[in-house]
Amino acid sequence: MQKTPIPVSIILGTRPEAIKLAPVIQAFKACPIFDTQVILTGQHREMVDQVMALFDLTADHDLAIMQPKQSLSDITCLSLRGLEALFQKLQPQMVLVQGDTTTAFAAALAAFYQKIPVGHVEAGLRTDDIYNPFPEEANRRLVSQITQLHFAPTAVSVDHLERSGVLGTIHQTGNTVIDALLATAARQPACNIPNLAWEKYRVLLSTVHRRENWGEPLQAIAQGFLKLLDRFPDTALLLPLHRNPTVRKPLQALLGDHPRVFLTEPLDYAELVGAIQRCYLLLTDSGGLQEEAPSLGKPVLVLRETTERPEAVTAGTAQLVGTDSDQIASVAGQLLSDRDAYEAMAMAVNPFGDGHAAARILQIVKDYFQV
Repeated sequence: MQKTPIPVSIILGTRPEAIKLAPVIQAFKACPIFDTQVILTGQHREMVDQVMALFDLTADHDLAIMQPKQSLSDITCLSLRGLEALFQKLQPQMVLVQGDTTTAFAAALAAFYQKIPVGHVEAGLRTDDIYNPFPEEANRRLVSQITQLHFAPTAVSVDHLERSGVLGTIHQTGNTVIDALLATAARQPACNIPNLAWEKYRVLLSTVHRRENWGEPLQAIAQGFLKLLDRFPDTALLLPLHRNPTVRKPLQALLGDHPRVFLTEPLDYAELVGAIQRCYLLLTDSGGLQEEAPSLGKPVLVLRETTERPEAVTAGTAQLVGTDSDQIASVAGQLLSDRDAYEAMAMAVNPFGDGHAAARILQIVKDYFQV
């Protein structure tokens, strides 16, 4: 019988990673079989701290790499150097990474360089366009090549991994974001936005941040929002702004003066879940929201040209609308004016999980170590 706890390191650097890994960290920390060390790279800072506090988690190590105007090369190199030293000290027997961030890629590579097995949470997402989304599509493909345990959220993700001929074993687990969402939603979190009367409007909740939408696409998205607000006076737009000024400034310039647009700082995760519960529909380029909103019965319009989550489109919970202002106004307008079309999306079954993905991942890792 295993007596000495097996050292495992879980790496995260961004808010989406923190949300999706929180249930995994909780499961591993509660299991005496493993000595679980949580390592932050610091790719993001304040937003990660909010999520860690919400789930009552603390980091065991923090590389604190965040710096002004950091490039992808900065994040990669600083993470690699910091993780190399930590892995040599901690001697983990497995490293767990999540998704497709630069932190995930750098952590997997650092583990590979020291011949430490990698477990990849949310493996197998694909758009088949190496630059869209950038750099995520390349990151997740590269991580897959050096992973021993692939934790795929859906059957589609399993198929992607099988067809690409990756090494290691592939396991369909569901998506851990549903674990985090359901646990948070059960608390009925508040979302109090100054001057926004939820009962007065049908609120459109939006988040926009992806690199491929910077510049002209972002301006077109904002114009689409204005067309919707002009056509439907009973609607309001809640748009938490990303901290990157490349995203913030254009949206503030185009939307800031509208009386029914509520631009806020990023919502913490509990507030965001509260906003999803109260809003009418979502318009977003976020991957996580495509997975989360359907569990709360909210249609999602995806402000991108491609998505690595086609399951949502196939299931009818999400629709790909791109960034053309007329297209955005047309599709959202149909949902606002046609109750049957709205209900068809709102009532569709979420394909991304049942809230037990973290428990499955824990069991798979136990089986890997034969404990």
